Amino acid sequence: MNSTLNILRKEIREMMTRSTLLPVVVIAILLGAMGSMMGGIEEAVTGAPTVGIVNDDTHGDLAAIAVGIVGNLSEVVYDGNDVDEGVTAVDEAGGVALLHVPANFTERITDGESGTIQIYWIMRGAGLLDSISSEAVNSVLWNVNRAISTHLIDANASVNSTLALNPTTRTETTIFGDKIMDGISPGTLGSMLSAQSFVVPLVMMMLIMVAGGTVISSMGMEKENKTLETLLTLPVKRGSIVTGKLVASALIGLVMAAVYMVGFNYYMTGFSASGELDMEKYDIALSALDYLLVGISLFVTLIAALALCMILGTFAKNYKSAQTLTMPISFLALVPMFMIIFKDFNTLPLAAQVLLFALPFSHPMMAMRSLMFDDYALVLGGIAYSTIFAVVAIALTVWIFKTDRLLTGRIGKKEEGRSKTLLMAISGRKR
Repeated sequence: MNSTLNILRKEIREMMTRSTLLPVVVIAILLGAMGSMMGGIEEAVTGAPTVGIVNDDTHGDLAAIAVGIVGNLSEVVYDGNDVDEGVTAVDEAGGVALLHVPANFTERITDGESGTIQIYWIMRGAGLLDSISSEAVNSVLWNVNRAISTHLIDANASVNSTLALNPTTRTETTIFGDKIMDGISPGTLGSMLSAQSFVVPLVMMMLIMVAGGTVISSMGMEKENKTLETLLTLPVKRGSIVTGKLVASALIGLVMAAVYMVGFNYYMTGFSASGELDMEKYDIALSALDYLLVGISLFVTLIAALALCMILGTFAKNYKSAQTLTMPISFLALVPMFMIIFKDFNTLPLAAQVLLFALPFSHPMMAMRSLMFDDYALVLGGIAYSTIFAVVAIALTVWIFKTDRLLTGRIGKKEEGRSKTLLMAISGRKR
């Protein structure tokens, strides 16, 4: 019985370490943050949206009903007769849409046709939560439709049932930055970009975790098998050792990335073939230069990730301990992935933008979506930052290799002396 309790205590001590508890704490924080974001969805949907109104049917009673409903259920920041001026006013006020009621609105419905409301959507981000506010406008328009239906039925009991149920239709134009996309709503555009929101960050996260975990595990195994000690005794520059390990790992990572991207290409082709995704129509298709920039961003970020993993690998005592060291890399990949899926970089608070930009793994995840909307400054800035991060990480890795921390576990004069003695002993055994 005592031996069983002793083994139980030993196993608990080995498992309840900082490396095992930290992931649980971080995941709990991430889930809490996601819960807070989700909690704001209901408020965004049910709250009063900020809109503008251009009513050209000033003498129509049905137009008056529509404008009245919009005014009661929304915060109107523009009420005039110029569409361009209205769009600018709504945009500056941080609003969602401009609603344009044409001059023949009441006349068309009276003649038995559906009246058309033109909606100019102001879209600021392509994340899943960025198009939620448009649902509040849809709710307002549903109330407009219902109020006009009630008026038609009360005024004429024999009104056409189809017209009574659907007295209005809409035409939509989405304005995203400098792009004006006719015939599409933010919700539809968000659905079209869902592949970018989910697949690209997910592929990047998997790539970083798999390639990074391989590097850390490899270093842990080399320490456990004593092959690293032998390698350090060879007349090879430490910089060459680091370069060789990085290049080999990067090539394997690029092969995995190519496989992922081929699968992603077939995924996107399936959508295009079904007619659900037409990038060319809305001028958001990527050019050859765009794909080149994505590849460069992926490459420099992969090098930075592998160099960072090699630094973490120096703390591994054996293969088992190396497995726990992959957690920091996993977190650094998970955090930007969730942030990018739910929110666009441009719609995040400043503190979150700084955090996201500081994480080099986030830049390839944002690259494709940013290039679709011609945000080259963010992509080029991310490539420059990731390159600097990679150079610093490589320089730090080479320095650690030169200090022989791999053998002693510490950096200092005493430890360097011990490591030199150990290397001399190893060299003597080899001879």
